[in-house]
Amino acid sequence: MLKSLLSALVLATFSVNSLAVELKGHLTQGGLVTGKLSDVQSVSLNDIPLKLSKNGDFVFGFGRDAKANHTLSWIDTSGKKHTQNLIITKRDYNIDKITGVAKKYVSPPKSVSERISREAVAVRNARAVNSDLTYFLDPVLKPAQGRISGVYGSQRYFNGEPRRAHFGLDIANKIGSPVYAPIGGTVVFAEPDLYYSGGTLILDHGHGITSTYIHLSKLDVNVGDKVKQGNKVAEIGATGRVTGPHLDWRFNWKGERLDPGLLMQDTLANKK
Repeated sequence: MLKSLLSALVLATFSVNSLAVELKGHLTQGGLVTGKLSDVQSVSLNDIPLKLSKNGDFVFGFGRDAKANHTLSWIDTSGKKHTQNLIITKRDYNIDKITGVAKKYVSPPKSVSERISREAVAVRNARAVNSDLTYFLDPVLKPAQGRISGVYGSQRYFNGEPRRAHFGLDIANKIGSPVYAPIGGTVVFAEPDLYYSGGTLILDHGHGITSTYIHLSKLDVNVGDKVKQGNKVAEIGATGRVTGPHLDWRFNWKGERLDPGLLMQDTLANKK
């Protein structure tokens, strides 16, 4: 069993016991990494099994506060186990102070607590999808035009009160501005009015990778619809907990919240 260390933001191909392992992405908090192996039975990250495509593709990611040390392991067709130690970089995050938020969204009344819990479970279940799609291998394009008004990881204060960190990339534009699918996928969640996030859409891109679009004023697709990169799927709005119209765009690998800003290429999805 051979162990080696790799620490970088942009990854490349390396060899372990003469087996080529191809990794692409970002070894950092909030990063997404795709990989490719041949002649293997299975692959795992930190002993958690990863879905392996018929072509040997797999994917994983790191949350906002992920620890530094991780282990990628796989078992080849002869039954031999191999490991690769990964070291990810730590990031510093902004402080984001937001004022003018309606009190009912900062400290919700007890009368809506059941609704909030029910909606959170529905979103979590939608993100638990683990399909065989492999759209996560495609370049990720910008889903909407507009000014970047909020970034991933920021510690948020609403009306001076500390709240959870921000897990998305905010793109500000007027209500009704189009939102496009940044990569292909299947719609697994489409609701026009959640308490916190308002109009909410979730796309499945395969192997536990989903993207989420919130505060929408209009949804153009329904659960089960298949969308191609560049298809219009929604319109920017100011629904839910907001102080102005914008798209809050998020990426997840299963329960890990990833940074869309690390993935996004500066090309609008409908102008490929």
